[in-house]
Amino acid sequence: MLEQLQRNPWLAALLALGTIALVLLPRIASDYVISLFISLYAYIALATAWSFFSGTTRYISLATAAFFGVGIYALAIGHVYLHISLALLAAALAGFLVALVVGLSTLRLRGVYFVVFTFGLTELLHQVINWWGIKSGTMTRYMFIDVSNVSIYETLLATALVAILGSWYVSTTRLGYALRAIGEDETVARHTGINTTLIKIACFAVSAAVMAFVGAALALRYSYIDASIAFNNSWSFEVLIAALLGGGGRAWGPAVGAIPLVLLKEYLAGSRYFSIALGLCFVVIVYLIPGGISPLLERYYRPRDWPRAFEAGSQYVRRLGADAANWLKAGYARLNGQRKM
Repeated sequence: MLEQLQRNPWLAALLALGTIALVLLPRIASDYVISLFISLYAYIALATAWSFFSGTTRYISLATAAFFGVGIYALAIGHVYLHISLALLAAALAGFLVALVVGLSTLRLRGVYFVVFTFGLTELLHQVINWWGIKSGTMTRYMFIDVSNVSIYETLLATALVAILGSWYVSTTRLGYALRAIGEDETVARHTGINTTLIKIACFAVSAAVMAFVGAALALRYSYIDASIAFNNSWSFEVLIAALLGGGGRAWGPAVGAIPLVLLKEYLAGSRYFSIALGLCFVVIVYLIPGGISPLLERYYRPRDWPRAFEAGSQYVRRLGADAANWLKAGYARLNGQRKM
């Protein structure tokens, strides 16, 4: 990616202008557009964090909703005692620590056993929070936080950008190669000297910290929370589909998959057809585009071919304009000839 940007400075300039435009967007956009982009950035950050670990190691995790909920509850408790920025960091730390405990006990599992356990983790935390709420009389927690949508927008935009850039940077390091080696064959990776246990646990915890931070940032919009809101398993499945739809093998792939998913969810908001659409998306991914959308985009729209394609398109437009001008001149000449007769 860095080499492509160095070879194509216009592409780097385009990305920079796009980032500046996104930063300035809240100054001119409506509240609805800001809310839509907040959801988009949240899904991008969550899908990228999921892909950072599961997309490379092939440990398919359905615990996104669990860490997302941990972040929400950590913020709900922490904002009473800490400044909002510190409460957000505390939420990320809580997700990191929970993932460390979970990783130490579950990352020895593989395949369907790991999938089932991570799916059950969300329900386990859901029921534990419900039990504690009944015992303490705090089933619902109210959020006395006054944070503007613009601040949440900027926070989640920064989180999404950091997640994408961080995932890309790690993919170019020895850690990224180790993660891919684990995904290809963990036994071979272990025999080549890779500390697979340490790498899996550390990356799983970092991924969970990002998920918890996103949950805490979105919780700033809520007036109250409960266990059903925080630990909703739909987050796990939607993030999984977004990451697979975009392609987990590239840092920017999950972002590509999150965009159509968020737009589809917004279009079908409050409709039962969204669940059907998710199922259809999963079928399409499995049977038609198992690698996701991003490899197709790279195959047909390679960055190094864009200048050549742009030049060819410019020549075609100029030729089309010249043909149109000649046609108009010919028509005008015929019209004048008819008038003289």
